[in-house]
Amino acid sequence: MLEISWLTWAVTVGLVLLLLAVDFAVAAWRPHRVTFREAVLWSVFYVAVAIVFGVWFASAYGGDAGTQYFAGYIVEKSLSVDNLFVFVIIMTTFAVAEEHRHKVLTFGIVLALVMRSIFIALGAALLSLFSFMFLLFGLLLVYTGVQLFRHRDEDPDVENNVVVRSARRLLPVTDDYVGGRIFTRVDGRRMVTPLLVVLVAIGGVDLLFALDSIPAVFGVTEEPYIVFTANAFALLGLRALFFLVQGLLDRLVYLSAGLAVILVFIGVKLAMHWAHVDISASVPEISTPVSLSVIIGVLVIVTVASLVKTRRDSTLTAHAGSLRATARERDSEH
Repeated sequence: MLEISWLTWAVTVGLVLLLLAVDFAVAAWRPHRVTFREAVLWSVFYVAVAIVFGVWFASAYGGDAGTQYFAGYIVEKSLSVDNLFVFVIIMTTFAVAEEHRHKVLTFGIVLALVMRSIFIALGAALLSLFSFMFLLFGLLLVYTGVQLFRHRDEDPDVENNVVVRSARRLLPVTDDYVGGRIFTRVDGRRMVTPLLVVLVAIGGVDLLFALDSIPAVFGVTEEPYIVFTANAFALLGLRALFFLVQGLLDRLVYLSAGLAVILVFIGVKLAMHWAHVDISASVPEISTPVSLSVIIGVLVIVTVASLVKTRRDSTLTAHAGSLRATARERDSEH
């Protein structure tokens, strides 16, 4: 395990919070439709921050640690793109206006970071206490990957989500967004706007993605510091990335299948690590450079294949994928 000082942790967390504060300030200060140029500049900035941090980390803690960080960052970045798919579905379903999407995305990123930080702490504690957790995490990722592949041409059923339905049933919701407010008063009665329902849906999605992404990155590295920074820097650029690639998302028709392959691969890697430690040292392990090569290779292949496929057939539309059959899919089977 790496010896990361409390000062390093404090400075890193402080940097992440500072960047989040800047992101939130930009979103809240001047709600507006984000231009392509603005999205490119912000995306380049956040990727540059992640790379500069990775270079510093590799020079300070060794090339192997740096490789683990970049592998974890790429895993989390690729899973974040699938996260963006679901964000698009939610905001389209609830007809969120362009000028309010800043706020929704920033909330989603902050909540995702909080949830993932909690799961990182829990995951690290469990892995240090019980080595069989590597097997459980591996099986979870394999199951998730198989389910995602089976339902790769579906989208999550946001409207029928139990949390969203409960929020609509229990809370007095206005018909419109009332200028992007969350709470308002109508004829003296305190009500919530649909924006709160959107945030509830985003929170549910963040929880599900945290359950998948944390075991996935622990499959690349066991270092809690690397897991945290890989997640943090992947999430920080999510808002800008959304506005940059929202037009491209519909064309990534094979992304869900590719992510399913990556999740199964990392799940197998975790199971092999458990077997190597607890059963026999003769069981081979998959090294971080090999993992990084496989992950990048799969992402390149599915991206190129998607763009070629949609260029030949412009009617095709990508889907986020689902972990279970939606109502529409179940109806088609009967």
